[in-house]
Parts: sequence; structure tokens; C-alpha cells
Amino acid sequence: MISRLPSASLLPVVIASALLVAAPTTAHSAQHAKQRAAVQKQKNKAAAAAEPAMTTDANGRLVPVLANKAWVVMDFDTGQVLASSNPDEPLPPASLTKMMTSYLVEQGLKSGKLKPTDQVTMSLSAWCRGGKAGDSCMFVPLNAQASLMDMLRGVVIASGNDASKALAEHIGGSESGFVAMMNAEAQKLGMTKTQFANAAGLPDPNNKASARDLAVLAAAIIRNSAEYYSLYAEREFTYNGIKQGNRNALLYTDPTVDGLKTGHTEEAGYCLTASAKRNGMRLISVIMNADSKQARADQTRVLFNWGYANFEQATPAQAGATLASAKVTYGVVPTVNAGVAQAWRLVVPKGQAAAVQTSVALNPSLEAPIAKGAVIGKIVATANGKPLGEAPIIALADVERAGFFERLRQRVVGWFSK
Repeated sequence: MISRLPSASLLPVVIASALLVAAPTTAHSAQHAKQRAAVQKQKNKAAAAAEPAMTTDANGRLVPVLANKAWVVMDFDTGQVLASSNPDEPLPPASLTKMMTSYLVEQGLKSGKLKPTDQVTMSLSAWCRGGKAGDSCMFVPLNAQASLMDMLRGVVIASGNDASKALAEHIGGSESGFVAMMNAEAQKLGMTKTQFANAAGLPDPNNKASARDLAVLAAAIIRNSAEYYSLYAEREFTYNGIKQGNRNALLYTDPTVDGLKTGHTEEAGYCLTASAKRNGMRLISVIMNADSKQARADQTRVLFNWGYANFEQATPAQAGATLASAKVTYGVVPTVNAGVAQAWRLVVPKGQAAAVQTSVALNPSLEAPIAKGAVIGKIVATANGKPLGEAPIIALADVERAGFFERLRQRVVGWFSK
């Protein structure tokens, strides 16, 4: 039997059938290719976020390059700025201004001048009408009262402009009176590039702060308002039946982050001051003028990861430990122990804590009386021959002045010992 090829009249049918069979497979493959490309694109974006661009700073270290106008990452314990970009330019801080408002409230509570149950009135000038573009509110009704603690939460968690103004009027008599207090406190804290013009951070050409100054303010809140600092980690606040979430996205994704404040206006961009604590080491970061909520969170995450990956703490001297014995003339005792008042901590490059060495230099001629706590020298720390820092050495005890005959005896002995 002889096989025959399909006749010419059947060829179009055969070809069409083959194409119909192949078409679903081709379309299915194309769809899979698109999905794979989309997944790869997301992976590339995630990798780019995890591995930011780097540059070399003045100290020869590789530091992140971030798309904003200014940033700072600072060690809390020492106040040492680990890295920064444009840290001292006064910029619009938006609601980061509210950190000073909340700080003054917290200090008033701490001193007893204010009480948590104090009733604060929502005046017409402070009242938030709602619905206005860019207006963040606690939504206290006009002429209603709320407790001072609720108002404080309204500032810290809900970022309420209304709560900020109402507290300013309650404490300062007027918002302008409170602003004077804000600026006085800023000077006291050493915030030399900051000038406040209102309590909420609303746009004003005279309302400016630098990234470094805002890090200093954050450190003051953590240190001096410790009993109220937990408020900055609260994720939500409900008042008048309205529940609002904390705008600090890192509180929901990073368990080591416990504050502090977000901010945004069209002029200021997206800002974030945050703090994290890992393995006993606390860092503070400030981001100013990022281009989105996501960007300010991602950039903060980059700074924290970079800081903890590249630095560690060293404690060259413990509080109260005797570091040297200083000779004292004309005292009831011939020497006094010298040390540091508080544990002296340094931030050093990762892996160098064990290499830190110290030397003590005492004042050459110490004469009684000497009061406990008086500075009588300094301690200097180095690692691999490079200086890391220095701190004052103090007398660890009082040394009273000896009587006339004892001083005379010491003088005579001194003559013959030369």
C-alpha cells in the first residue's frame, strides 16, 4: 500500500488546525513571561532599596546616598553624628515642629506645673474645621475640653494641628507666647539653626530647623521625658469615636523602632525623625524633604541598617572607677582618686571596641581644698594609634585643706625633696 501526501486542497485545513493547537500554548507562555518579568522587576526594586548607592565621606568611610535635602544619623548616648548630608541647613520641618510642642508639655508634666487631668479648651483659633487639604486633626469639637494627656496623644500620635495650638494657648497664654517658650528651649538645647514660628509646623518662612538640631531635640525627648517616651511608639489613638494610626510606618515593620515623629507639607516634603535600639545601642535618624511616605521610611531603614552594621559602642571608663591617683599638696591626705562621673561611652568602627586604649593626663599641681567632682585632668582614648576622643577626669572625693603646721611641714619636706 502506497501512502499519499494530503492533497493541495487539504493543506490549508491541516495548517489551520496546527495553528489552533499551538496558539493557546504560545499565549500561555507569553503570559508566564510577563509574570516572570514583573516578579523580576519587583526583585530588582527591592534589591535597589536594600543596597543604596554609596559614596565616600571626608573620613574615608562609605556612607549612603539618599534622595532628600538633608539627613543625619546620630548615636544617642554620645551625641556623636555618625554620618550626615547637609545637616545644618535650616529647612521647613513641617510637623517635626510638634516634637518641641510635645517636649514642653512633657517637661511641664514632669515639673508638676501641668497635670495629666488638666482640661484644655479647643478655642476657635485652634479648632480644626476638617477636610482642609493637608490639615491633620485630633477633631476636638469647638469649645469642647479634652484632658491634657489626650491632647498630648493627639499631638504625638494623630499629629493634630488643633491639639498643638490648643496646648500652646493653654500653656503659653497664646500661641505666640508659647512660640517664645519653644525658641528659648531650642537655644537652651543648643539648636542653633532652628527658629520656630508656630506650634504645629504649618508653613511659615520663619519656621525652620536643621536635621542636626532635630536629632538633638529627639535625644532630649528620649533622655529628659523618659516617662512619656512610650507615647511615641503607640500605633493608634482614638478620640471622639475617630481612630487614627501613627504615621511612622517603621513602628509597624521594625520592632526596634520606638519613635518619634513624621511631618509633611508641600514645601517641606516628607520628613521623619526616628529612633531605634538594637543590642543596647540607640540611634536617632532625621530625614528631611524626601519625595514620599515610602521614601522617608526606606531611607530611615537604610540609615539604621548602615549605622548598626558599621559601628559599635565601647566603654573605656566606668562611672566611679579609679583611673589614677593624683598627688595633692597642702591636703589632709596626700592623694585623691580620679575617675569619670558617668560611664564614658564612645562609638567606634565595628570590630575596634576591643582595641580601644586609654591614657590619663592629670593637672600638674593640685592644691587642697579639692571638692568631689572637680575636674583635675582628662582621659584620652585611642585605637590603632588613632585618637577617638577625650573626657574630663574628676576627683572622686573631697580633700580638705590641712592645718597651718601640716602645711608648713609639707613645705619643708618639699624643699628637701627637690
